[in-house]
Amino acid sequence: MLSKKTKYGLKALIYIARQDPSVPVLISDISEKEQIPKKFLEAILLDLKKFGILGSKKGKGGGYYLLKDPKTVSAATLIRVLDGPIAMLPCVSLNFYERCDDCPDEDTCSLNHFMIQVRDNTLQLLQDKTLYDLIAV
Repeated sequence: MLSKKTKYGLKALIYIARQDPSVPVLISDISEKEQIPKKFLEAILLDLKKFGILGSKKGKGGGYYLLKDPKTVSAATLIRVLDGPIAMLPCVSLNFYERCDDCPDEDTCSLNHFMIQVRDNTLQLLQDKTLYDLIAV
């Protein structure tokens, strides 16, 4: 299940991507139009800025804007930035691997093998979809 942080982050990015790219978008506009609590949204947008997905401008005419072309930003990247691992178990994560403390042998673990399939199928879908695909709906 997506966290609220990820859901709100995706909604905010879709909103920003649908606006005129030459005009920064105000947090208050995003918050109001997408029904996202403003304080929570501020923290989310700062994370997206820290990871180089968004830029910001202060003062009059300020706000947030995309730094990257929506066609180059995968849903997988956005979810990892906002939520961390995509895999359902740490022992099958590609970027956040951790051995499960209750598993004596990953090679013979049926759950591990199944979760690798789930991860691979999920990851394929998320890597194939971009922010551009999300705004085209």
